[in-house]
Amino acid sequence: MKSELLVDAILFDMDGVLLDSRPVVERTWRRWAARHRVPVEPILRVAHGRRTWDTLREAVPELATREEVDWLDAAELEDFDGIRPIPGARELLQALPAARWTIVTSAGRELAARRLAAVGLELPDSAVSSEAITRGKPAPDGYQLAASRLGANPQACLVVEDAPPGIQAGKSAGARVLALTTTHAAEQLGRADLILPDLTSVRVLAGQSRLSGICIVTELSSFPHS
Repeated sequence: MKSELLVDAILFDMDGVLLDSRPVVERTWRRWAARHRVPVEPILRVAHGRRTWDTLREAVPELATREEVDWLDAAELEDFDGIRPIPGARELLQALPAARWTIVTSAGRELAARRLAAVGLELPDSAVSSEAITRGKPAPDGYQLAASRLGANPQACLVVEDAPPGIQAGKSAGARVLALTTTHAAEQLGRADLILPDLTSVRVLAGQSRLSGICIVTELSSFPHS
């Protein structure tokens, strides 16, 4: 069954939405946990979709220092092995008008640019990275700022996410949320308006927009009505 959604802009998370960086993220956290002889599994349960600083404060607050954040960030900047694009990501971005989409990521700007380059994509100038905001996901600040940079109302945007903190951020900003089951099971993404395995079933109807909107078509369940 096909469904359509009219939006003014699309705000993409990066890791787990446009590219799969799980091998790097998990290797880095395992190395860091081994250095400090702390269990890694509690960290990995909350690491996806959060800034490094916020992950440390959530999982191991006693080690949430600038020095540790710098070590983790530097380690990720040296490791791009195994990063690959999410199916359908390149095709969807190519079909969208450049001024109608951007990225909201918990990564730093340099890391985001390098990871995207590793899969043949570019970081748009309008992207919101971790340095641009005081409060990371699940706070709505990143998505609100991204919508503002595109001249859009957050309530007229579609957020594409893969993790509960990002879904909460998108919903708190007032946006509709499409979630991908690339890093979490569907039952963990229950606040999303629509859940898909990847981006291969998402299409943009060129020339089918009305007012200023862009029409997004999926081949699975419907978005709820506004």
